[in-house]
Amino acid sequence: MTILMITPYLPYPLYSGGQIRTYHLLKYLAKKHDITLFSFIRNDNERQSVAHLQQFCKKVVVFKRRRAWSLVNILFAAFSFFPFLVAIYYSLGLKRAIQQELAQGKYDLIHAETFYVMPNIPKTTVPILLVEQTIEFQVYQHFVEKNPPFFLRPLLYFDVWKIKFWEERFWKKAERVVAMSEADRRVMRQVVSDRDVDLVPNGVDLTFFRFPVHDNRAARTILFVGNFNWLQNREAVLYLAKHVWPEIEQRTPKARLLIVGRNPSRDIMRLASASILVRGDVEDIRTAYRDASVLVAPMLGRGGTRYKILEAMATGVPVVSTPIGIEGIEAADEEEVLVRRDPSTISEAVAALLTDKELYSRIRKNARLLIEKKYSWDRIAATLDGLYEQVGHV
Repeated sequence: MTILMITPYLPYPLYSGGQIRTYHLLKYLAKKHDITLFSFIRNDNERQSVAHLQQFCKKVVVFKRRRAWSLVNILFAAFSFFPFLVAIYYSLGLKRAIQQELAQGKYDLIHAETFYVMPNIPKTTVPILLVEQTIEFQVYQHFVEKNPPFFLRPLLYFDVWKIKFWEERFWKKAERVVAMSEADRRVMRQVVSDRDVDLVPNGVDLTFFRFPVHDNRAARTILFVGNFNWLQNREAVLYLAKHVWPEIEQRTPKARLLIVGRNPSRDIMRLASASILVRGDVEDIRTAYRDASVLVAPMLGRGGTRYKILEAMATGVPVVSTPIGIEGIEAADEEEVLVRRDPSTISEAVAALLTDKELYSRIRKNARLLIEKKYSWDRIAATLDGLYEQVGHV
């Protein structure tokens, strides 16, 4: 099949969860399909990555995205019915290029990665598969509820309402919609009850993330991993350091907290202490997992790709997570993961893993088996390939 894929970011290098997902699926799907990639970039340095992606794609075309907080975007969002998120990615140049591409080539399918690239797709008879990595209005609603000054909230709530309006509108417009998690799928099915909402979760490269022979309990290193451009990761790591870590230290003497992730903010860097190490410069994330005894993911807000949990499971690092943190992963409490809700029970679970050899061994081995069974990229790509065949041949 001939596919036109449209993404809000270049899928390489692998800096974010979205890039990891798109890159691996692209790599597998390109073995069977001719894929043309239209992608936004944030700066001109990203153009050097195009050559790497051309080994998988028939053609790669990039479009410079406006700076997020540009005056154009602010005014566009303020004086149009589009939310700020859509304003950032709305491009007349991209829209004209897509129109020209569809007129010149015979495409079986358009794969739109995220709803906010959809306004750039002109009216067409080519079927559209919309892949939603998260439900955006829920992400921003959580942020507005927790963070901004009260006098800004009415304006921001209005923008969240606009996100919800357009997100749901594009779910209905696409021929098929894909969710990352069962929780997202349930929400989407309520809106598009007249058609299928398919589940295509995230995955792990099992050849890159290997399972070690020996456990690492003795190191007593508690790990948090996340890209700190993502609001939920910033919220979770601050909650971990301020509310959970003191209780872990009480229960587990000589433990240390290792915080790893790109773009740590000043408030995250200030968390560093005698027992807390913050690193934003880790070139190979596998070194962090190799040093870790337990991964703690105390996520409070929905959204995101949770690669940290999948990667930890693949590398034999037991995971303690909140219920929201484990959404989208078919892991059972006390079998492949320990699910806890508050600082006290999270710290108890960490201490139990470090002191109970049988529990530690069972959780890490079961987690790796789950990853091998359900979350390898080849299995997930095969699921998406099946949807390509169904939607492209409608």
